[in-house]
Amino acid sequence: MSAQTENLLNALSWRYAVKKFDANKKIDSKTWQALEESLILTPSSYGLQPWRFQIVTNLDLRRKLTPVSWGQKQVEDCSHLVVFTVKEKVDEVYVQSFIHQMGKVRGVDPATFAGYQKMIVSDVVNGPRSQVAFDWAARQSYIALGNFMTACALVGVDTCPMEGIDPAKYDEILGLVGSGWKTVMACPAGYRASDDKYASEKKVRFEKSVLIEHRD
Repeated sequence: MSAQTENLLNALSWRYAVKKFDANKKIDSKTWQALEESLILTPSSYGLQPWRFQIVTNLDLRRKLTPVSWGQKQVEDCSHLVVFTVKEKVDEVYVQSFIHQMGKVRGVDPATFAGYQKMIVSDVVNGPRSQVAFDWAARQSYIALGNFMTACALVGVDTCPMEGIDPAKYDEILGLVGSGWKTVMACPAGYRASDDKYASEKKVRFEKSVLIEHRD
């Protein structure tokens, strides 16, 4: 096993869903900037990135979110709270902005991507997928969650993915109502408390033979 693969497996074995964060220990700015980049670099269908990541560090705001997070104190005791929000509906304006960004980044006329734009619009904006646009975007956001959690583990930062929240209340508290963006889930990040008993619990996973089938 190479050092890289060993580091990866060690990091994934080390991580767990933290139940108690050390409220006094914060993620340094350099590390956090790298973790934000891991969110930005997350792949998405068509590359559309139908999400916005709300980074909540304001303690008063996080305290308001705790009661609508099933009372889970990780929300206020963590260093940074990432709230994953997605577009309620992808429209042609959003697709156009993405195509323009493609042209800008790659240094070509956006018209070069006219066929690609038409394909996206015919599927996500006007096609059957448009009827389930929010659910589609929500599923995309779980890719970002997984990417973020793995990146955190690799740099020794703890996380706790949370679906146990009231998304509508989050939208109210974060001022998202009517913005076109809706909360899907949250993920506190920081450092485990020394007395979090769950840190020493062994991971429970089915055997590889149960979870993986090889089709050679």
